[in-house]
Amino acid sequence: MQKAIGLIGICLFFWGTALPAQDTNNEQFALLWKGNRTQLTVEEIAAYCAPVFWFSPDEPELKNKKGREIDIPAPFPFDTLSSAPVVYYQIKEILAKENAREPIWNYMPDDISKSVIYLDKIKGFQINYMHYYRHEAGVGRHEHDTEQVQFKIYVHRSNPNGDKKRVQYELVFLQATATAHIVDWYKNIYSLDTTNFDFELKLPFHILVEEGKHASCTDMNGDGYYTPGYDVNVRVNDAWGLRDVIRTGTLFSSQFQGWMTKVRRPEYRVLPPLPADSPLRSEYEQNTVYAPDNAVYELRPMPDPDHALPDAALKRDMEPYHAANWPRLRQETDYEALLDWWEGDRIIKSLSIAVRANETWGLSFSFPLLIIKNVEAPLIGGWLVNRVYFQDKDLRDFGYNILYTPSASRFMDPYFAFGVEVDYYNVPETEALKKRTDFVMETGVKFRTTVKPTILSFLSPITDFWGVRIGIKNRGFMKIDQLTYVFEIGAGAW
Repeated sequence: MQKAIGLIGICLFFWGTALPAQDTNNEQFALLWKGNRTQLTVEEIAAYCAPVFWFSPDEPELKNKKGREIDIPAPFPFDTLSSAPVVYYQIKEILAKENAREPIWNYMPDDISKSVIYLDKIKGFQINYMHYYRHEAGVGRHEHDTEQVQFKIYVHRSNPNGDKKRVQYELVFLQATATAHIVDWYKNIYSLDTTNFDFELKLPFHILVEEGKHASCTDMNGDGYYTPGYDVNVRVNDAWGLRDVIRTGTLFSSQFQGWMTKVRRPEYRVLPPLPADSPLRSEYEQNTVYAPDNAVYELRPMPDPDHALPDAALKRDMEPYHAANWPRLRQETDYEALLDWWEGDRIIKSLSIAVRANETWGLSFSFPLLIIKNVEAPLIGGWLVNRVYFQDKDLRDFGYNILYTPSASRFMDPYFAFGVEVDYYNVPETEALKKRTDFVMETGVKFRTTVKPTILSFLSPITDFWGVRIGIKNRGFMKIDQLTYVFEIGAGAW
C-alpha cells in the first residue's frame, strides 16, 4: 500500500500537476534548476545541486573564524591548497530511461568535471558531496575526518504552456541522506513527501555539521535547528541527529535530546558556488553580489583514495566515501523501478544471531517482521521484528516471539517481546518425552555497540552491531507460572 501511494505521488508530482511555489522566490517546489539545455557538464550539475554547510559557532576547526574568513571544509592534504573551503563531489549513479541509446554521458578522461550528461536520456541521478576536516575531536578523536552527503535528484521533462515543440528540463530534489559515524542505521535521511507539500523545504538544501565530530545532519527548512520527524523523516528513532555535546567526550544519552544541539547562526554558513542562472542564487545576493557575508566553497571531483598514500590512515578514511569507476549506470524499466531506486538505501542490514542462556543454552535469531521488510511501529516509532530461538538438549525446545524495540541502533534500549514457547522435557524415572506449550512474555534491556572498531569488524559486511541482551521472561498469560532470567550475546541490530 505504501509503495502504491509512493507511485501515485511520483506520477502526480512529475506528470502534469502544478507544483506549489516557494515563498522565497516563487520558484517551483523542490526545483534546483530548469532550462532547455539537453546537456549539462558534471561540474555544472554539482554546482546546481550543492548544499549549504552550517557549523556550530564552537566548531574547533573554525579556529574562531566566521563569515568570509571560514576555510572549512578543507582540501585533502595531498590536494591543491585553497584560500576558500573545498567540497568534493561524485555522481555515483545515473538512472537511464528505458531503452535509452548510448551514450548516456560523454566521459572526459583528462578532466572528469567536464564530462557531459545527456538529460534527455536519463530519469535521475545520485550525487554525493564529501567534506573533509583535518582533525576530529571528542570520543575516539583522530586525524583525518571525511564525511558525506548524498542527494537523489529527479530529471523532469515538461512542455511549457503545453507547447509540444518546446521541451524544458528540470532538476528536482528528491532525497538527502547525511551520513553519521559510518553506521547505516545512524544516517539522517529526509525524503520528499509527494503527498504533502505543506513542509517548508529550503533549497539549496542545508546540512548541519556536528561540532568536533562532523557527522552530517539534514536541515530540511534551513532554520539551523534539528527537529526529529521533520528534518529527518526516515527511521527517525535510529537517526543520529545532531549531537554537538559529544565533542566533550561524553555520550550522555543513547537517545537524541534537544539540548544536545547548539543553535546555528547565519555567519557560520558556508554557501555553495551557485551558478549565475540558478533559481536559488538571488536569495543570497545583496546589490547583485553573491554571498557578501559568507564563505563560498570550491567544488572539486572526488580524488581516488590511492592519492593519499603514503598516508595509510587518510586513505582508509576516504575509502568508504569513494565510488570507483563513477558513475554507475542503471536502466529504468517502470515506475516501480524508479521507486526502488528512490528508496534503495532504506533497505538495511536486519538479521541478528545470538547465543542464548535461559536455564539452558541455545541460539536466537531475529529478522524483519515481514521477512524481507522491516515494520516500523506506528505513531511511536521503533521496530517490530520476529524472534525465533532454540534451546535445551539438541536444541529441541522452540520459541517464537514478536519483539518490539524503540530503535535498532542506540547503545542502550529497552525491549518487550511476547509469543509462544514449546518445551520438551523428560518425565522423571521414565524415558517418556512430554511437550509443554506456554504463552511467554519477556522484557529487558539491550546494549549494543558497533563492530567496525573491534575484533568483530569481520562481521561488518552483514551487520553494524554486536551486543548483549539482559531480560526477564515469564510463562503463562493470566497467571504467571515461572520467572527466569534471559541472557543473549551476539551480532546484529536486534
